[in-house]
Amino acid sequence: MPEKKVTAAAAAGKRFAELRRRSDEAEAGGGAERREREHKAGKLTARERIHLLLDEGTFEELDKFVRHQCADFGMEEQRPSGDGFVTGFGRIEGRLVYAFAQDFTVFGGSLSESNAQKICKIMDLAMRSGTPVIGLNDSGGARIQEGVRSLAGYADIFLRNTLASGVVPQISAILGPCAGGAVYSPAITDFIFMTRENSYMFVTGPDVIKTVTHEEVTKQELGGAMTHNEKSGVAHFVSRDDADCCAMIRELMSFLPSNNMEDPPRRATGDSPSRREESLNSLVPEDPLKPYDIKDAIHAIVDEGYFFEVHEHFAKNVVVGFARLDGNPVGIVANQPAFLAGVLDINASVKGARFVRFCDAFNIPLITFEDVPGFLPGTQQEFGGIIRHGAKLLFAFAEATVPKVTIITRKAYGGAYCVMASKHIRTDANFAWPTAEIAVMGPEGAVNIVYKRELDKAPEGEREKLRQEKIAEFRERFANPFIAAERGYVDAIIEPAETRAKIITSLKALENKKDVNPRKKHGNIPL
Repeated sequence: MPEKKVTAAAAAGKRFAELRRRSDEAEAGGGAERREREHKAGKLTARERIHLLLDEGTFEELDKFVRHQCADFGMEEQRPSGDGFVTGFGRIEGRLVYAFAQDFTVFGGSLSESNAQKICKIMDLAMRSGTPVIGLNDSGGARIQEGVRSLAGYADIFLRNTLASGVVPQISAILGPCAGGAVYSPAITDFIFMTRENSYMFVTGPDVIKTVTHEEVTKQELGGAMTHNEKSGVAHFVSRDDADCCAMIRELMSFLPSNNMEDPPRRATGDSPSRREESLNSLVPEDPLKPYDIKDAIHAIVDEGYFFEVHEHFAKNVVVGFARLDGNPVGIVANQPAFLAGVLDINASVKGARFVRFCDAFNIPLITFEDVPGFLPGTQQEFGGIIRHGAKLLFAFAEATVPKVTIITRKAYGGAYCVMASKHIRTDANFAWPTAEIAVMGPEGAVNIVYKRELDKAPEGEREKLRQEKIAEFRERFANPFIAAERGYVDAIIEPAETRAKIITSLKALENKKDVNPRKKHGNIPL
């Protein structure tokens, strides 16, 4: 072999060897010892998570060889390839997604100027291509050695989260620590997943809280998965572990379109669109004060009885989540009479409003099941701003332009009747079961007001008997769906067993619905 060819081959061999060395270095992360430490803690590594999340063999990594540029505090001697973040794109059930994963084995997964730019790059690409973004968060926060440069990196990401909101779905998984300014990127995204044992989120940690307010609290109590799923409502889902979390994200993605210009993906079903569900005819108790589980109605109506609930542990008086009807994804909002009688309060209003706005942004039809006695009374609610927060749900339903179908199963009282996707706020199809009670308030309260003088004049021994007679009379005359039907406020009174067929038929009729709001920069929702 000529000498020049030998020299060229040797040079190429060195380059290939250097490529493999740097690639191996990036894939090694913080080394075998740190990876093993993560495994012992019940956590997976960043790359293991990515490969579980995406279809096998589809991940294409970007910026694998990026290094940080910090030369302070001896950092110039520690410049691993990838700088602790894994970024790129792949597929979920064949559909393209962009994803990033923070590697806790490298500098505690801390954010640097360089790896923030990696995230910004994939977010820019996702916006240009109309592709969802999934972030797997496991980070100690901003890299202290870089000072304001790491903070600037967070702000760059926050901007892109905001610009992408309502354009492409954004999903965050918290799989370890997420503290300080780092929490605000997930907070802007559409859905947050947390793992039960290993994840936590907070703006200020237990040590700072103890110093400032003298409160003693653990990390899990302050910002663990169940704290944010039950109490704060910051998180939407809780999973057993990393693998379960990735599986849940994949399931959520099956209901969502890739961007705001597409329809959600249809899935073939063998469940007949005209199926009757006889159990619904006896679901609502005769006693109007007796509760029942609205999820029984949801499971009976949707395809294969499958309901993917969102925010399951927070504000249980309202149920929200995704299902399919004749193969097409829908968003479901339902009052839950089995919890606080299905009343609307601050948390339920905010929970419902956020879900409604997400569905509207991404072309997912809204199905509302209504059984609401009103808004929760009390000084705590009034001082907390129930007027403002309740208005959010009203605003969200009224603003929504996707197909909207409402089924009134029982109570629809007062302002809450108006709020829960009534005909008056542009709902397309409104149905009522024969058990529906549509009125300004319940018969008991109405009688106390309308017949107050008559009751006061009645002999004390006959007063309660007269009151019960008036309640029965009021319920017969007003607490039924027929007055509303006569006015056209409900389109039909239907047999509960027919509900599935009625909804599906309505959605088919609304397939080409076009509705627009007045031209404006944006509305001013009462935040």
